[in-house]
Amino acid sequence: MKSWESKKDTFEVNDVRKLTGNFLPGLLKKARGLDANKGLCVVQSFEPIPLYSAMKELGYDHQTDVVSDTEYRVYFYRTEIPDSGSEADESMPFKPTAIVNFNTIDPQLSNQVLNFWKMIWGSESPAIDMKTRLLLSLANGVGAGRMRQAAREFIKAYSVGVTIAEFDELFTMFAWNQGVGYFASEIGPSALFEAYRYAKTQEGAGKKRKEIVRKLMEKFGENNPDISPFYKRSNDHDHEN
Repeated sequence: MKSWESKKDTFEVNDVRKLTGNFLPGLLKKARGLDANKGLCVVQSFEPIPLYSAMKELGYDHQTDVVSDTEYRVYFYRTEIPDSGSEADESMPFKPTAIVNFNTIDPQLSNQVLNFWKMIWGSESPAIDMKTRLLLSLANGVGAGRMRQAAREFIKAYSVGVTIAEFDELFTMFAWNQGVGYFASEIGPSALFEAYRYAKTQEGAGKKRKEIVRKLMEKFGENNPDISPFYKRSNDHDHEN
C-alpha cells in the first residue's frame, strides 16, 4: 500500500459518470489548483486510462479501485507540483475524451474502446515512432474525409516536433492522392488547412513552437466546433464542474 492511500477516503469525490460533454478541462483545472500532498477522487463508468497520463504530468500518483463493471474509483494524490515550463506544460494536446460518447451507449463498450486505444497509443515500446503514427493517422483522416480528426492529429503531430517542411510535403501528397478538386473544395476550407497555414505563418514570423502550439489550442481547441468531438449546444453546461 502507498503511504497516502490511508487518506484517500478524505479526497473530494468527482462523479463524472452522467456527464456527456468534455469534463476533462474542468477536472484538470481543479487538479492544477490543488496543493502538494492533497488528492481528489474521480468516479467513472469505465477505467479512465487516458486520465492517468494527464494527471501524472501534473505531479499526481494514482490508485484505482474497481467497485463493479460500471464503477471505477480513481484516487489521485499530488506528490509534487512540477516547475513552470517543465515537461508537464509541453504534453501532447487532445486526450481521447470522445470515449465518453461510447459510454453513453454502454460502459463496457467504453472499456473495449479504451483497451484498443491503449494498445495503439499507449504501447511502451512501439515499432512505429509517435511522429510517424500521428502523420499516418492524419493522412487516414484526410483520406476518409474526417477533417475534424485530421485537424486534431495535425496539432498533436506539430506539438511533438513534426516540421513545417514535412507538413509541406504531406499536403502536396494530399493534392496528388486526393485530387486537386477535392483539395480545393474540402481540404483548403477545412480547420485542418487553417491550422497548418497558421503554424506555417507563425514560424515564418519567428515564433517558437511552444508558443505556436499554445495559440493553436486557443484557436483550434475543444471549444472550436470544427475540432471538438462533442456536440455544441447553446448554454450547454453539462460538462462543467
